[in-house]
Amino acid sequence: MGPSVEVGAVVAERTVHLTRESLVRYAGASGDFNPIHYRDDVAERVGLPGVLAHGMLTMGLSVETVVDWLGDSGRILEYGVRFTRPVVVDAEAGADVTVTAKVGAIDEEVVRLDLTVTSADTTVLGKAQVRVRAAS
Repeated sequence: MGPSVEVGAVVAERTVHLTRESLVRYAGASGDFNPIHYRDDVAERVGLPGVLAHGMLTMGLSVETVVDWLGDSGRILEYGVRFTRPVVVDAEAGADVTVTAKVGAIDEEVVRLDLTVTSADTTVLGKAQVRVRAAS
């Protein structure tokens, strides 16, 4: 993070494509085998619009977007989000999650990054903010 960083600057952005295979792999890694993350019939039965990506998967891939810019994930001090809408992962088409990270505030020791996280033109994480230790 150089001295030219200013409030409003976009510091990182990317789009991640999720598939049903992505969800199964995450379920194995996390131990979260709730069938709403891989079975259409169960998701439909409980009133969901389809199979959903794990909230923690969405949260994790979102914060990972800023790690290259930071150069060291150890600079992350705090990260929080509100889960506002689910990411529906279609069996054939999958789903794209787009993340844009902007500088929201700067002080001498901490930089706040505001993440905009969308899927299917809908914001899926609200108040997604990462507080990072400023570069020395």
